[in-house]
Amino acid sequence: MKGKLSRASSQQGFTLIELLVVILIIGILAAIAIPSFLSQRGKAYDASAKEMARTAALAAETYATDHNDTYTGVEPSVLHEYEAEIQTAEGNNNAWLSAAKAVESGNGYVVTATAVNTKDKYTIERSAGGVITRKCESENKGCNGGKTSSW
Repeated sequence: MKGKLSRASSQQGFTLIELLVVILIIGILAAIAIPSFLSQRGKAYDASAKEMARTAALAAETYATDHNDTYTGVEPSVLHEYEAEIQTAEGNNNAWLSAAKAVESGNGYVVTATAVNTKDKYTIERSAGGVITRKCESENKGCNGGKTSSW
């Protein structure tokens, strides 16, 4: 009998309680980390849409330089011709240029990029006087915690 007790106490291993505690700790850490990861992913899509809007605004400025300082004729397909990185349709991209047009008799423009995953819309508008405004519209309060904001 003494031999059986010494053999059982010398065997290495984890008890069921120890394994359950480790699994519980891993579960708690995962519950904390996964929402943070998903939030960062949405921010990445939004950052891609902001960059798409900036690229489209630069392409619109280039277009105006080539067309006697007028933005008449600015549209997504035309801006794509100026900058191939501008995506004009929703697809496998993180963002796409959903709208582009001339305003104020061709003396200004509006470009809007949409994030694919979050559907947040980032708009850059240039008035005839050269004033640039940036707006964000979101269905899920993705724009600095609200439905609309500037960025």
